[in-house]
Amino acid sequence: MSRRVSALIKASHPEPAVAVTTVTALLAWGVGHRPAGIVLVAATVAATQLAVGWTNDWLDAGRDRHAGRADKPVATGAVSRRTVGVAGLAAALATPLLAAPTGPAAALCITAALLSALAYNWPLKSTAVSVLPYAFSFGALPAFIVLALPGAPAPPVWLVAAAGLLGAGAHFANVLPDLADDARTGVRGLPHRLGAAGSALAAAGLLFAATVTLVVGPPGPPSWAGLAAVAGTAIILPTGWYAARRAARRAGRSDGVFRAVLVVAVIDVVLLVASGPVG
Repeated sequence: MSRRVSALIKASHPEPAVAVTTVTALLAWGVGHRPAGIVLVAATVAATQLAVGWTNDWLDAGRDRHAGRADKPVATGAVSRRTVGVAGLAAALATPLLAAPTGPAAALCITAALLSALAYNWPLKSTAVSVLPYAFSFGALPAFIVLALPGAPAPPVWLVAAAGLLGAGAHFANVLPDLADDARTGVRGLPHRLGAAGSALAAAGLLFAATVTLVVGPPGPPSWAGLAAVAGTAIILPTGWYAARRAARRAGRSDGVFRAVLVVAVIDVVLLVASGPVG
């Protein structure tokens, strides 16, 4: 039983689930939620992450087996496809129930974000518009957190836009290391159509735009810390590209751009959390 539970947890994609839920809790604290509100919005977002992760492995079970993915519990038989599918359905149904106390606007927002993420899993993952669910769902996350505040204040446009840009950039960055493996299993999303160079450029451009939006979007003049973040981003991204080019010449693993994008993503998350109370 413990092995099955462990396999089920692994099938939920726990690393990104924990990361997104943690960022949610921090952002909820940053915009002014009380402890009970932080727990509520974090639990709701955690349910969406579980639903998306389990649904992904349920849908990809056949492809993962064909590719010999030893890291996928369903592909190795550690947990059944049916169990993962039922768990994903339960988490999806739990999302609007958990969100209900946050108010109708917030509940509708996070439910739409979940439906968008599920639409990425199928049927948009292998289409030219694969980036759209990432942009929408990430943009809806801070909108949900703000709408869940007492009085349901309107989310700042710059905050939603920055999160959407961050999500779109994350899509390209997330796919970069796996372009070849995905292509062999029939995945043809926008990053695969653009190729490694185009995807790296898209990820860098979108994350730089997210950084700038987070710095110049809030009322008042940009802070020195924000300007330093923009300058750092302008240095980190080309440095990653240069490191990747050098590694490629030596026939090594050219993940410099991916690493640079991750660093900039962390900077953006810090700026997002530090955006301060709203409403």
